[in-house]
Amino acid sequence: MKRMPKSIPGTFLLSLLLFGANAFAAPKAPATEPDAVVTGVQMPAWLDRDGKLKPLTPGEQLRNGDSIRTGANSRVLVRTGDGSSVKLGENARLKLSNLGKREDNFFTAALDVAAGAFRFTTDVLAKVRHREVDVRIATITAGIRGTDLWGKAASDKDLVCLLEGHIAVKHGDDAPVDMNDANTFYVVPKDAAPLPIAPVDAAKIAQWSLETEIASGAGAARSGGKWKVILAVVDTQDAALDLYDAVRAGGYAAEIYPVGGKDKRRYQVRISQLPSKAEAQQLANSLKGQFGVAAPSVAG
Repeated sequence: MKRMPKSIPGTFLLSLLLFGANAFAAPKAPATEPDAVVTGVQMPAWLDRDGKLKPLTPGEQLRNGDSIRTGANSRVLVRTGDGSSVKLGENARLKLSNLGKREDNFFTAALDVAAGAFRFTTDVLAKVRHREVDVRIATITAGIRGTDLWGKAASDKDLVCLLEGHIAVKHGDDAPVDMNDANTFYVVPKDAAPLPIAPVDAAKIAQWSLETEIASGAGAARSGGKWKVILAVVDTQDAALDLYDAVRAGGYAAEIYPVGGKDKRRYQVRISQLPSKAEAQQLANSLKGQFGVAAPSVAG
């Protein structure tokens, strides 16, 4: 959030907090199904929109040109307009383009994974819909027609693992190669030619899958979560904004909320949308001692 001048009256700031709350509270649910919406965030994570970074928040509608960045031990879950899920692991970068639905209910998207682990999955209902989704994982491009795949853009190689369905993959200007067998993978080492498609065992798939899953108890925020982590309750707007700025710069979706009566106004800095007390407590524990957060607490 842009720092407000100290000369702004407290009543004006309070009105912004209560009624102009886009900067302070989670986005409201849209009236119509968005082309893509964030449904889960294991922070730290950021939305890069028009060159400006802000913490990623559950409920955030995504649009063409948006990029998602994740930090260490972070995970993100996105629901696309065709009912599919997009999962990102830590230290990942994903850019979205060509999002939309045609008149014949044909969903399109282009997902560019520049770094990190990624998974695209259609659920049972979504598989009956029409879609044209292209995924680029660094040097590999995959065309999806209803499937489940995992991929990663790593420092030493790029890879795609087909878990279900079929895809066509290609490297650079090479001719596309069809992948029709589940539990096979396609690897392109850095500065080398692609390796032949090969099978991968269940243990390796399980290991890879953990890189993109939001684990239970990891302190992740979810759309509609009713619990919150109270980072601090402070006496002045400036103290609240100092903490707010530091936490949000670190990739955590802090809010400011006024508490107390008119004569004893204080300011609560918090993170909302935690789905349970246990998840909220885990996030509180992880933030204690960071960004000036001394004694966080949780509340329903």
